[in-house]
This record gives sequence, C-alpha cells and structure tokens, in this order.
Amino acid sequence: DGFWNYVVTHCDFNSTDSKDITFIRSYYYNKLEIVRFDSSVGRYVGYTELGVKNAEAWNSGPEVVQMRNEKERYCVSNVGNDYRSAVTKS
Repeated sequence: DGFWNYVVTHCDFNSTDSKDITFIRSYYYNKLEIVRFDSSVGRYVGYTELGVKNAEAWNSGPEVVQMRNEKERYCVSNVGNDYRSAVTKS
C-alpha cells in the first residue's frame, strides 16, 4: 500500500586495482530501476521516461562531477579491506 523509492550503491571489483573497480548507484521506483550512474560509463543513464529526463538533467549539472569522484571516495578506499576479507574466506 504505497510506493517504493530507493537507491542502491555498490562497488563491483575483482581486485584492488583501481581500474578493476566500478562504482554503481541505481535509483529505483516500485522495484524498477529508472536511472543509474556507472563509473565505467562516467554518466547517468536512464531506463524509463522519467529516468531519461533525470539523467539528462543530472548529466548537465554538478551531480555528474560529484558521482565521478565517488569511485575514489566510496570504493577505492574501502575495497582493500573487503577484498582481503573475501580472499581469506574462500
């Protein structure tokens, strides 16, 4: 009984090398991904009519510059610990 609006942020990686790390932030509405920022693409991509409009606006504003920096801040600085933890448990 209501609407779901949420954001999922994660890092995909297979080593601790920065070139092997991807920062992804996905925006969902009612379980449907409407727009995503992917650091390997370097911009927002919309998947619905609303998502395309948001992506166009965000790609032309300061939001895209901030998201490009998130890979270093959010992923690269933390992946080392996660990678070591995963390798020692496998």
